[in-house]
Parts: sequence; structure tokens; C-alpha cells
Amino acid sequence: MSKAFVLINCELGSESKIISDLKTIDCIKNIQGVFGVYDILVTLECGQIEELRQLITEKIRKIYNVRSTITLMGIEGQC
Repeated sequence: MSKAFVLINCELGSESKIISDLKTIDCIKNIQGVFGVYDILVTLECGQIEELRQLITEKIRKIYNVRSTITLMGIEGQC
């Protein structure tokens, strides 16, 4: 099982709508609003790394008002 953590920076005031949109995406295990440079932290788990890449680039990054993302890939066996 591949795991990734995605930090999302979004337009001011759009956090609730983005969180709502994220809830419709398969493989997302946790969504958390956060304070700091980034606004939302998302945890994803999929069978393959390629699935994670597709979800992040084709779904998460294309959500309206998402300005930028940082992705941290989990190391299997270190949890």
C-alpha cells in the first residue's frame, strides 16, 4: 500500500469548498485544515504509486482555487 501526504495552499476563503471536493476522491483517508504556510493536509493511500501520482496531478491539483501543493511520499515499512 502506497501512502502520500499532500500539503495544499489555496485561495483565501476557499478552504471549505476544497475540502468538500476532496471528500469525493477515492483513496483519501484523512483531510485536515491547518494553520501556517499551507491550508489543508491530505493523507492518501492507494495500491500503487502511479495511482497516487494520477490522483494528485489529475484531481487534487485541478480543484478550483488550489494554488499549489507539496507531496511527501511515505516510505513503506516505516510507520
